Amino acid sequence: MPTLAPAELSRQLRLGHSPDLTRRRWIIGLSFVTAVAGQIVTLYQTGIISHLPDPPLAVFDSDKVDASDYAYKRLQMPDAPAMIITAGITATLASAGGQERATQQPWLPVALLGKTLIDLVTNVQLGREEWQENKKLCFYCQASTVAATATAILAVPEAIKAIKTLLGKKGSAAK
Repeated sequence: MPTLAPAELSRQLRLGHSPDLTRRRWIIGLSFVTAVAGQIVTLYQTGIISHLPDPPLAVFDSDKVDASDYAYKRLQMPDAPAMIITAGITATLASAGGQERATQQPWLPVALLGKTLIDLVTNVQLGREEWQENKKLCFYCQASTVAATATAILAVPEAIKAIKTLLGKKGSAAK
């Protein structure tokens, strides 16, 4: 597993061009959608702001959802700060490694895919709970679900390449 010099990693991440790198950049951007949504809801859930504006659709009532038992029932804390942490982990996994990490560090794209799939399943489950307990949805949480869906889809091609690399390495080691 070759390690890139910091200057080369910097050059590749900032200036490199490849479909995988473009998708990783999108994943990082989408992670920040979740982080910003989490920050906004955290401001509400901790009393820094008193209202969460919603689009004018009857399905959304972020104030109700994010003040409900649903939003405070885990770990004796509001749920939104966890959104910020999970978005940071996803951005970290997407930004780690150079342009050719699928072949040079294949565990990174596989870990990213696993993380994005966990996020997607978690967001869908939390959306179900939101609706069941409140008969309304949090707009910010659902924006995160849309971002998680796109992120998981974007992570697939590089992960497939990485899995092929890992299987190829196993096959050649067995010979």
